[in-house]
Amino acid sequence: MSQLILGIDPGSIKTGFALIKKEGKRFHYIESGVIKFDAKKDFIYRISNIYADLRELILRIDPDEVAFESLIYVKNVSSLAKLAQARGAMIAACSKYKMYEYPPTLVKNTVTQDGHASKQGVSKVLEMVFGKIAFKTHDESDALAIALCHGLLGGRQNDRPLNR
Repeated sequence: MSQLILGIDPGSIKTGFALIKKEGKRFHYIESGVIKFDAKKDFIYRISNIYADLRELILRIDPDEVAFESLIYVKNVSSLAKLAQARGAMIAACSKYKMYEYPPTLVKNTVTQDGHASKQGVSKVLEMVFGKIAFKTHDESDALAIALCHGLLGGRQNDRPLNR
């Protein structure tokens, strides 16, 4: 039985996404990319674009499950508020799908066995699993790590998905 997993690295200006297919214990890279949002737009109007753009992506891909990176500590309260609102719009866009969330340290630990691994360390493991991929940004590779983490854990660290 195969399963399509969409990993999302949320952001209020750009969001990374990666789609993988899990077949038994094997993982296959399908696609990844970055959705960019107009940083010049007032944030209140950008939220509707975040929702619409992610909704369009999710309807095109139609994954079995969606894995998000959970909120991280941000020094700037304003940035944290914007990220939380953007993430909320993304969760709303994916509301008809099973959703899970993983903290960044759990993603790194699951993928590399080191919860404090560098971006390069994570990329090296992703390359061993999926082969060489030319990522546009770290947001894209982070999304692939989130998808792989979910594929390996299958939501086991959560008793239930975000929306069920």
